[in-house]
Amino acid sequence: MDADRLNSPNTSAITLEVLGHQLQFSQDPNSKHLGTTVWDASMVLVKFLEKNCRKGKFCPSKLKGKRVIELGAGCGVAGFGMALLGCDVVSTDQIEVLPLLMRNVERNTSRIMQTNADSASFGSIQVAELDWGNQGHIKAVDPPFDYIIGTDVVYAEHLLEPLLQTILALSGPKTTVLLGYEIRSSTVHEKMLQMWKSNFEVKTVPRAKMDSKYQHASIQLFIMGLKPQAGRVDNMTQGHNQQSSKVKAIEAGHGEEEDHETCCKVKEFKYHDTEANEDSGLVMDLKDRKQLSDWEARRSVLWQQGFSAMSR
Repeated sequence: MDADRLNSPNTSAITLEVLGHQLQFSQDPNSKHLGTTVWDASMVLVKFLEKNCRKGKFCPSKLKGKRVIELGAGCGVAGFGMALLGCDVVSTDQIEVLPLLMRNVERNTSRIMQTNADSASFGSIQVAELDWGNQGHIKAVDPPFDYIIGTDVVYAEHLLEPLLQTILALSGPKTTVLLGYEIRSSTVHEKMLQMWKSNFEVKTVPRAKMDSKYQHASIQLFIMGLKPQAGRVDNMTQGHNQQSSKVKAIEAGHGEEEDHETCCKVKEFKYHDTEANEDSGLVMDLKDRKQLSDWEARRSVLWQQGFSAMSR
């Protein structure tokens, strides 16, 4: 992601090359739903998969036929990355987002199927409604899954528990969770890590493992596996004092290596909660806006417009 941002509030479609395929994702950044925008974390995740698919757990020979569910799929970018590696993907979101998601799935599946031999490694991708915490929706997609993926699903504190409950309900003992998101609130970020680490073994993907172009200091990828005995309700909600003490310990250098790296990145590109702007609950701190690159400045404008749309 260079200085010319790939996405902006005026872009109606994003073209992205993934594993040799030119994919096009329609979007509507000016709608009233955040799910109709292609957010940068989805592109970071799919290009991470592309870079790491030659060997290891993300190579097609190991992913062929694996069942994947994408949470908060939005425009469907991340799900296509897994499908191109041979997975059978269920991309899910709220009902308001499904028409756009289905249009992107149909268009890009058709493009892939027209590429002759290259389509042989393609798995499948379908669309389903899934509201986090809705037991009927969860049962309908037939868990457990081999992989649970999601990008930019963490942006508000009240969503953390329903998201965690849903991930746990969709998981089996060997499920791998792959999440990517952009840090917009250090408070939400810290609470999220605390909740995740009560239930999962959490690894932060190093920047060196990401595509050299598709990465940013504020965007992180996490790979997680379920801990034994995880999923109890008392593990899902942790007291603020316990959370704060752990964060302070991490910042002091007493936490795990990936925790310390994560906290450093929060400081490097800090977002904060604010009550000054009634239209936006989470916005970028622009006190030093003159020092931002053009790309970073446009990113901040996109976020403010996105959250304004959500609040309407």
